[in-house]
Amino acid sequence: MAKVTLKNLRHSYYPNPKKPEDYALKEIDLEWQDGGAYALLGPSGCGKSTLLNIISGLLQPSEGQILFDDTDVTETEPNARNIAQIFQFPVIYDTMTVYNNLAFPLRNRGVEEARVDQRVREIAEMLELDDMLDQRASGLTPDNKQKISMGRGLVRDDVNVIMFDEPLTVIDPALKWKLRSKLKELHQKVNVTMIYVTHDQTEALTFADQVVVMQDGEIVQIGTPVELFERPAHTFVGHFIGSPGMNVLPCEVRDGAAYFDGQKIALEGAIGDVAGAKTEIGVRPEFVSIASTGLKATVRKATNIGRHTVVEARVGDIKVNAVSDKDNFEPGQEIHLKFDPAKTRVYADGWIATDRAVP
Repeated sequence: MAKVTLKNLRHSYYPNPKKPEDYALKEIDLEWQDGGAYALLGPSGCGKSTLLNIISGLLQPSEGQILFDDTDVTETEPNARNIAQIFQFPVIYDTMTVYNNLAFPLRNRGVEEARVDQRVREIAEMLELDDMLDQRASGLTPDNKQKISMGRGLVRDDVNVIMFDEPLTVIDPALKWKLRSKLKELHQKVNVTMIYVTHDQTEALTFADQVVVMQDGEIVQIGTPVELFERPAHTFVGHFIGSPGMNVLPCEVRDGAAYFDGQKIALEGAIGDVAGAKTEIGVRPEFVSIASTGLKATVRKATNIGRHTVVEARVGDIKVNAVSDKDNFEPGQEIHLKFDPAKTRVYADGWIATDRAVP
């Protein structure tokens, strides 16, 4: 197990990068503590896999350092970094039995057979593969093949880091929840530093203690799932996390107050310096309520999703989503919207510009 530190890390696929746009990874400074469960979350092309490949040693960064437990491994070969990596598609030996697949990484390192047997059976039980140890891998379902692939990474107890690169891509949606829960349970049992790469917010938020949200090669926020939901540092985070995402509404800031549709909006605290910036109000639909007074709006549609109803309304030409525990909304209906001040903020050029209120 190891603490992973990234210092001043940048990477470009061009031989002579000159401008920020030339970099697939812009400057990254990051520290993951020993034994933690972390996720890299972001859309396709944001730099997640590039960063993962740099950590594993499959890719040499253009600039910066990678440290394991304060030891510089930037130029260390992948096989010397002691990392297990699980990919999108199962990496297994179809002609081998499940048992031999799990045993292979240990036997390849000369581990005593008694210890091999112990570890194989421990991991097989954790992954619910113990009743198929004698079966050949070729005849198994895709989810069981991926569990074998995960097991091959977990079976070694001497690894510094286990990295998962979108490991549930090939898994049937009905089984994803079960495997996500199993991964979380496994982390709690083996206590190894794990880094999980995904574009799926549900996977990231259910697995990780800390989530790193990336956009265009940059880290826009690091936090717990609760922190990312409750207080997005950037409108991208608010939009990317949540279903539906955060309402991002154009506003005018004057005399220290924010105005939307001509009405002053109560905020969580004072607005910082936003001179010359594009200003917007951010508030999640969960913190927008249907009230007797407030912003006048017209219902466009209402979608009952079981636990609650998502109401899509229009304030003038601007769409505002709200969440309600009622379901008696009709298109064209006139309603009033009220924002929870403690959860309503101003963003300037995408970044949060509202200070927390002083208790």
